[in-house]
Amino acid sequence: MANFFPTINPKLQKFITSQKIFFVATADISGRVNLSPKGIDTLRVPDENRIIWLNLTGSGNETAAHIMAVNRITLMFCAFEQKPLIVRIYGSASIIHPDNPLWDDLLAQFPTITGVRQIFDIQVQSAQTSCGWGVPYFSYHGERNELTRWTEKQGEDGIKKYWEERNQLSIDGKPTDL
Repeated sequence: MANFFPTINPKLQKFITSQKIFFVATADISGRVNLSPKGIDTLRVPDENRIIWLNLTGSGNETAAHIMAVNRITLMFCAFEQKPLIVRIYGSASIIHPDNPLWDDLLAQFPTITGVRQIFDIQVQSAQTSCGWGVPYFSYHGERNELTRWTEKQGEDGIKKYWEERNQLSIDGKPTDL
């Protein structure tokens, strides 16, 4: 049975921060719904009402386009190795770019990772738990390093060129403000 909470309580925070993968879902008023798996050390829960997610370079930039159009976001965390549990976080987000005065303070909360595109500062509206009984067991074997190797190989100029060519519009043609 699902339970709703107005904030991220300490038990939920501990669960969220122990997960190695999470999923991000966003949608515009029309077009495709975007659902993406995320990993690497890119998520922080600074308090019960806020999550900070360090967004890395990817094949698209759907989340940014959707947040700009319809500011709503859902994050989902599943237990794959321990007692079954699913946690969903519902909220809205601010998109933080390097020219934002908050950038340096937020970025300092993460290890140095190449290819950082933007930071999503998520304001939590509610949290929901559900049983997770249907989620299979999976074992964590480590992070993939292909993305960081690729971004390091591209260098700063190469990444900016990639953003210009591939991350300016969503797959539905909406601007991403990158």
